[in-house]
Amino acid sequence: MRFVLLLLLALPACVLADQENDFRAAREALRVGNAARLDKVAEHLRDTPLEPYVTYYQLRMHWGVKATPAIKEFLARTNESPVVDQFRGEWLKYLGQHKSWDEFAEEYPRLVTVDDELTCYALQLREQTDAAGALAEARKLWFNGDEMPDSCTPLFADAMKQGVIAEADVWQRMRLALENNDASLARELIKKLPKAQMFPAAELSMAARNPRRYLEKTKFENAGTGRRLAALFALQRLARQSPQIAFARWEHIANYFTEEEQRYFFGWQGYAGALAHDERALTWFSVAGDAALNPRQLAWRTRAALRVQNWREVWESINAMTPQQQAEGVWRYWKGRALKVLGRPDEAEALFTELSREYNFYGQLAAEELGAAPGSGMSAAHFLPSEVDIETMQALPAIQRTLLLYRMDMRTEAAKEWAWATRNFSDQQLLVAAEVARRNEMYDRSINAADRTVQLHDFNLRYPTPYRENLQDNLHKHGLEEAWVYGLMRQESRFATKAKSDVGAAGLMQIMPDTARWVARQIGMKGYRKGLIHQLDVNIKLGTYYMKTVFRQFDDNPVLASTAYNAGPTRARQWRGTQPLEGAIYVETIPFDETRDYVKKVLSNTMYYSKLFGQTSQSLKQRLGVIEAATDKNQKFQRDER
Repeated sequence: MRFVLLLLLALPACVLADQENDFRAAREALRVGNAARLDKVAEHLRDTPLEPYVTYYQLRMHWGVKATPAIKEFLARTNESPVVDQFRGEWLKYLGQHKSWDEFAEEYPRLVTVDDELTCYALQLREQTDAAGALAEARKLWFNGDEMPDSCTPLFADAMKQGVIAEADVWQRMRLALENNDASLARELIKKLPKAQMFPAAELSMAARNPRRYLEKTKFENAGTGRRLAALFALQRLARQSPQIAFARWEHIANYFTEEEQRYFFGWQGYAGALAHDERALTWFSVAGDAALNPRQLAWRTRAALRVQNWREVWESINAMTPQQQAEGVWRYWKGRALKVLGRPDEAEALFTELSREYNFYGQLAAEELGAAPGSGMSAAHFLPSEVDIETMQALPAIQRTLLLYRMDMRTEAAKEWAWATRNFSDQQLLVAAEVARRNEMYDRSINAADRTVQLHDFNLRYPTPYRENLQDNLHKHGLEEAWVYGLMRQESRFATKAKSDVGAAGLMQIMPDTARWVARQIGMKGYRKGLIHQLDVNIKLGTYYMKTVFRQFDDNPVLASTAYNAGPTRARQWRGTQPLEGAIYVETIPFDETRDYVKKVLSNTMYYSKLFGQTSQSLKQRLGVIEAATDKNQKFQRDER
């Protein structure tokens, strides 16, 4: 990527290259443990924006039991960079491990980023003077389905001795662990039970390894609590594979479970059924009765009701959520829709009015419910910072560090530095920072800053249009809507040409390697090799061809095409209903969290780009359209690439 690097270009190219080389050498010296080499290279970077990183590396190399003058000096700095707070957190953990409580107490209040390990060390310190308060706080941490750090172990042990954590709490955490599919943690928790209640950990292992076989081969007559818990775990795992098979097995053993356990089963069976779009999901939720449902279950009970357009159930399910969950835009929108159908238009309008002020998928849909024209609430203002503002922003060491790190393709570190630098910015400062990032082709950081403004907005910075010339030939060749292509690219890569996902998708349009090879064969690209996927023109050529393929395959439906681009054509078809579905309901009931969020954002982005391009756009509801019912029609392209 070509970088403008406005301020840094004032330096000779050879100086920048030397800084980069020295910094890479410092990182390598840290990796191999060469302290002498690190100290030598550090001298060259002493007066550069990268100095905090190199000093941090040196301190890690010279770790000691007591705080050295160098450590004290580094910790005394203002939080100029995330590495200062990162080091403070690491040092505090070291102090906690060695029970150096006086030093811990002095430094802990200055920490910005707190995790569970440090929270438990802080509670260990508090326990010395306020045991009751510390153990009460520890009990809140106990109800977690994930492994907790070792620093929490003595607190939990003390809480058990004092009766703050009771036997019922152990069973509850075991359930939470199994709901998170963590049989290992659940096996460890068995050891916390009274001897009379302990059961073989092998039960959980068998249930995890082959749930169907476990349920078929195990006898449940007069089963203890542990065996019944293992069975419920096996049923949850089996229901993820097939709600039908899980329910059939349940009918053979249901009478051996308590009423509370039966309601618990049906709460999870309803959840699994909703994810699988099983029409019995609402019935199963109903049988769960007054079982306490967690936020995931309540969300999918609502989605199951949406799928069959049972608006009374939609409204009741949302009302059963916590106030925090109800405050999410998704549930405010669907509650408004339910109220509208149920003949309470004034309440619906109040929800839509508030939500319509938000610039997102649900804000757009809410505005349309109020009769607003597509994109009418979008500010057309273009923020123009002065050159003095730009120079002032660029002079900040944190911004300079971000630019340098980006230049070295250290995008993770650059993103952390950027987030740290801009965390307390005003709207105007965010937009100045966004403009600096845009000029330096750091489009992902520019979008990050512009997206966070509250009252002062610039949609040209929120929705940039880089590489427009590079796109035109492919857009015309394939007949693709420019706004949709930009909406997808913004969500896929934030226009970072070297972006790479955890699953291997690469480049501007985040093409999977297998998909890239398939497209290359289809278009007759000679000499294609994996490394070409990051080349801008090649990535655009491959990505736009694949967009055209899924778009045509799904009868020019942008909802299904966007779903297919992310999750694969097979899944996009499988998620259709047995009856035609409103597009917004189809999207809302996509079982994959990532894909559901992705499709919403792509379509929302498309609306904003359409407005910026001066097009007479459809409403978002029109774009979402109606998704036809699933059919057995044979589709030529069956590949599930994503």
